[in-house]
Amino acid sequence: MCRFTLYLGPPIRLESLLIDPSHSLIMQSYHSSEREEPLNGDGFGVGWYAPEQHERPALFRSITPAWSNANLRSLASVVSSPCVMAHVRAASIGMPVAEVNCHPFQHDRYLFMHNGHIGSFRSIRRPLVAGLCEEAFDVIRGSTDSEHLFAVFMDDLMGSNLEDEHALARSLNRAVWKVLKLVDELGGSHPSYLNLAITDGDRAAACRFANDQGRRPESLYVIERELYQPAWRGSPRRRKDERSTSFVVSSERLTDDPAWHVVEPNHMISLARDGTKHMFAMRPEGLAEA
Repeated sequence: MCRFTLYLGPPIRLESLLIDPSHSLIMQSYHSSEREEPLNGDGFGVGWYAPEQHERPALFRSITPAWSNANLRSLASVVSSPCVMAHVRAASIGMPVAEVNCHPFQHDRYLFMHNGHIGSFRSIRRPLVAGLCEEAFDVIRGSTDSEHLFAVFMDDLMGSNLEDEHALARSLNRAVWKVLKLVDELGGSHPSYLNLAITDGDRAAACRFANDQGRRPESLYVIERELYQPAWRGSPRRRKDERSTSFVVSSERLTDDPAWHVVEPNHMISLARDGTKHMFAMRPEGLAEA
């Protein structure tokens, strides 16, 4: 299992998520507090958007542990972005430690990351790939179950109404249930843990999901706040008449702020930079407002 953090709001420096908080993502790379194994040292990745430069995000990934990468710290101290995805990896058994397998994964303007695994993935990989359109198939560069799930998401999104404010959340929900149906049809017996996050730089969706009857999904939290009262060093100061909502979704709480809320099991959160937030229950027939 891994740890990840998603930010959406006014521009902040990367260090405000990765380094400065008392339980930052870099700290979680060596001292995760909500996993049996505290280490997440099989590489890391950071993706961020610079909308004034390009609609596609920048991406920095490495197989080195996040805690020891000097380039990451240097970059984080000077780069600001309104949308950030960051991930520290604990590779699943049988998954190679390679840069191409580090999250987040990118296609066009989209970034995707995953904490968990698809049960019985090897038994469904070939039929899963066979059902993809050509463009979605080309999303897959590495060997992880996560990137294959990203391809299933993109395959669905390409045929969706992108004007729908919850398009990302709806496609992510359909991708989850499509994969689980395939596992079930092929007789897979292992549960899936699917904490996922997707963004296009303006909107984002994240879910906390597992189909294991004997175990809860991996942890996931969300915090919402106004950045005219900065939460972290590096946040822009704003007058009270310039309120702008920010969201952070994280595998573990970055601070001891009581404003953090648990994302309930098998629920999806849909976010937008205009400050809107919706919570949905994840069902095979579609999302249900929670």
